[in-house]
Order: sequence, then structure tokens, then C-alpha cells
Amino acid sequence: MSTIELTKENFEETVSENDFVLIDFWASWCGPCRSFAPVYEAAAERHSDLTFAKVDTEAQQELAAAFEVQSIPTLAIIRDRTLVFSQPGALPEAALEDLIGQARQLDMDEVRRAAEAQAAADGAEGAGA
Repeated sequence: MSTIELTKENFEETVSENDFVLIDFWASWCGPCRSFAPVYEAAAERHSDLTFAKVDTEAQQELAAAFEVQSIPTLAIIRDRTLVFSQPGALPEAALEDLIGQARQLDMDEVRRAAEAQAAADGAEGAGA
């Protein structure tokens, strides 16, 4: 499967309809982004059961801002509508494969419990200030 272009218009639908979405935030002027592109495309071909998306940060500034992208390329992974990974930097093929394997193995019930606990802690912190 090739990558899809992710926009603010199709973001919600894409994340809702796919359990595992990798997102490459990039720009055409970015050298490391251009170097990472073939690695990302090859991974998309190898992992046809996953959704690989790309966000052009120049055209989709609102979406990049929502993910707090400050450096590109940035790779994000969303599983079951939950952001489980986000980090800037172009990854070599082996590191990307390792990351995909780790994300596949996550216990999403545990991830959701941890996210809920963090949100509750953040809420309690904000209430006490």
C-alpha cells in the first residue's frame, strides 16, 4: 500500500477508520525529509496492513501545529485513536522497522489506562493552581 496524503479534511476519517496510522510530517524543502521518504515508502510496501500517511507541513500548518511539530521530519504513530509515538528525526530503515514492531506489541488497554491517569493528574494539577 502506498502512502496517503493526510489533510485536516481527511484526518478524522483516516484515524477513525484505521487502527494503526503512521504519519510522516515533512516539507519539500527539507533535505532529511527527502532522504527519509524512500525509507518510509518501502516500509509502507512491507506493512500493507498498516496505514502510512504523509502531512505536508507547508500545506497543512494547522495539522502540524495540532501535533506540535517543531522539527521535520517528525514521525507520529496513532493506534486506536491514541497517539503512542511522536519524535522528530529521519530514521534509518532498521530503526523504523524496530519502532513499528514495538508499536505493534503495545498493550493498548494499558496505554489507554496510562493516558487516562495522566489526564486525571493533569486535571487535578490544574484545579489546584
